[in-house]
Amino acid sequence: MQAHIRWLIPSLLVSVFATTCSAADLDKILKSDLQPLLKTYCLDCHDASSAEGGVALETPASALAMRQDRETWMRALRQVQAEVMPPSDSPEMPAEDRAAMIHLIDEVANSIDCGPNVNPGKITLRRLNSSEYRNTIRELTGIDYTPAANFPGDDVGYGFDNIGDVLSLPPLLLEKYLQAAEEIMGQAIKTAPGAQLFRVQRNGESLGDADKYGKRNGSVRLNSYGEVHLQEQIPFAGQFELRLTAYGDQAGDEPVKIEVKVDGKLQRIVNVPASDPTDYSVKLKLSKGKHKISFTFTNDYYKPAADGKKGEDRNAAIAHVMLSGQSEVDNSKVVGDLPPTHHKLIFVTPSRDRTPESAAAEVIQRFASRAFRRPATNDEIRRLGMLAAEVRNDGGTFDESIQVAFQAVLVSPHFLYKFEQPRQPDANGVYPPVNAFELAARLSYFLWSSMPDDELFKLAWNDSLHDPEVLAGQVRRMLKDPRSVLMVDNFASQWLQLRNLSKSNPDQSQFPEFDDEIRGLLRRETLTFFAAVMRYDRPITELLDGRFTYLNERLAKFYGVPGISGDEFQFVRFEDGVRGGLLTQASILTVTSNPTRTSPVKRGKWILDNILGTPPPPAPPNVPELERSELTGTMRQRLVQHRDNPACASCHKLMDPLGFALENFDAIGQWRQQQDGLPVDASGELPGGVKITGVEDLRKVLVEQQREQFVRCVTEKLLTFALGRGLEYYDKCAVDKIQNRLAANDYRFTELILGIVQSDPFQKQGVRQ
Repeated sequence: MQAHIRWLIPSLLVSVFATTCSAADLDKILKSDLQPLLKTYCLDCHDASSAEGGVALETPASALAMRQDRETWMRALRQVQAEVMPPSDSPEMPAEDRAAMIHLIDEVANSIDCGPNVNPGKITLRRLNSSEYRNTIRELTGIDYTPAANFPGDDVGYGFDNIGDVLSLPPLLLEKYLQAAEEIMGQAIKTAPGAQLFRVQRNGESLGDADKYGKRNGSVRLNSYGEVHLQEQIPFAGQFELRLTAYGDQAGDEPVKIEVKVDGKLQRIVNVPASDPTDYSVKLKLSKGKHKISFTFTNDYYKPAADGKKGEDRNAAIAHVMLSGQSEVDNSKVVGDLPPTHHKLIFVTPSRDRTPESAAAEVIQRFASRAFRRPATNDEIRRLGMLAAEVRNDGGTFDESIQVAFQAVLVSPHFLYKFEQPRQPDANGVYPPVNAFELAARLSYFLWSSMPDDELFKLAWNDSLHDPEVLAGQVRRMLKDPRSVLMVDNFASQWLQLRNLSKSNPDQSQFPEFDDEIRGLLRRETLTFFAAVMRYDRPITELLDGRFTYLNERLAKFYGVPGISGDEFQFVRFEDGVRGGLLTQASILTVTSNPTRTSPVKRGKWILDNILGTPPPPAPPNVPELERSELTGTMRQRLVQHRDNPACASCHKLMDPLGFALENFDAIGQWRQQQDGLPVDASGELPGGVKITGVEDLRKVLVEQQREQFVRCVTEKLLTFALGRGLEYYDKCAVDKIQNRLAANDYRFTELILGIVQSDPFQKQGVRQ
């Protein structure tokens, strides 16, 4: 077997997932074919007693036992595929035996019947992440709520931040949601400014001119025609209440009388018959401005003592004064100034023929159904209507009542989470499809990172979205829609690790050309390139070998590309035989470098993780870290020393040759032919003896020899993103089917999307195993 074919064994194996081997057949294969190979090449180091590297491959008793310990066997499979195991100091494993072992481990440990009823898996109830929340709010209300970008960070699982298993709801985020609901609806629905409140209060002895009279316990005591006053700046015109707390020394045949005057004009004479402090209310109509409110004791009475009778003396006392008022709300002032979002959300209002209750129910039904991404139930509409009615009963307007009801919708779990009705397989074990509304939501959050639009809702209401032709038509429509850029941003930026670009800080003394503007342009270039492959339905292999990109003048100068002017991005075709595809874009090359130099290890690992989907195995836990002093010489020489250490060889044997092929690109992705005065050595040898001498050879190997591995990697990552969960072994049936579809259709991007959307994991609800 030729050396380059040996390295390609993993991608050339015939899929075993379409087989229908019985349990007895698998046990026979295990005992007659796999166990002898394990005994020959593995069990000396990995039996139960030694278990080197923490891996015990004691001969499994049955195929079922092997599947139950699938994680261990998948780890072993990756080591054998990479030709890391058996180690170099063991007898060499012939290529034929290696191929057979890979095939047999795969067949037994991952055996599954890819018939018509494969388990499609179950998607965990998951919260909208920050990006989805912001996009959904914008689609639902018309408000771009930018503070959502500063919500607590979403956890990442399987490389993406939309994975249900890791999207928790911490208390801080719940507080953010409550605050956001109020702010969003305050912007979307404009209500009349709230009534202004005014209140001022004084005790008697602090009133104007009180110093002229006697005081006791905070009260002022007035004698004949004594007068005190309250002088205030009134902020608005309206009805006010004056609460006068007064009492008197009663004498004669009438009670104490106090005149209340405003700016010298009599408003009311208050009879004060009480001998203890008592409240008296006076209604006043005041204009805006400064006013003097005076209180005058008018009916003094005095009768001296005579004939043995005690004298009588009538006097007034004022203990406290409070003036309060509330401005009137004029709804007519905002009618002509309502934002479009207001009219869109409150599309009917109470009228002669429509009660507030019926208008509210109609408005709430539409909003809640869109927010919950399925028809709101009668009970939900009733409860939200009751909340709105409470607001109106407390004096709120109709618009204010709807505003509060909508706030409740925005903090409902049915909005914040993507709910799906739990279903069980039928009596024959057939897994059920999700309903049309759930399918619409899966589709929209996959391709737009947002809620379904009106057309998807209409198709869901008509229950026609499951029709393959209708669904395919919607996929093509949605990919052409500008909102598909949100999928590009969320998927591609995470798959390609572009979000790490914000954390990359190349050394300014070595790379003065790199600044924040270039950082943003590099990210935009890669996302625009990815979007072009998607929008123009190009083969997904062009992500690796597409000899074009999009640049503006500043970025073209950074790359050394002449003839580009202006700030707008323009299509650029490469003819130099160097640039082309993701691997040569400076965004990728920068995030896989160190601040002062390139990192062949990081670049090689990035290719294994994101291009081939075969991440290197983690270092065994008992491997000590190499001291920096142990490594000498050039970068290449130091990495050779790593490979001389058996504990490090397993990783570096895979990563180093891939990374060295990119050494002509410096730490910020600019082309170089020399480093430190010496020619750049971009050569390497892949496991199995495949030799490469630079980026062109690497690209050729990946596109021509490792094409199926790359296509499978992209399929698995995009399916993970689409489902919002990690893939399980039984998902490989769907992956195989999608991959076969791509191979039959020139690997077109639209076929990849259609394959995912029409797959069982995307359209059905299964169980977790």
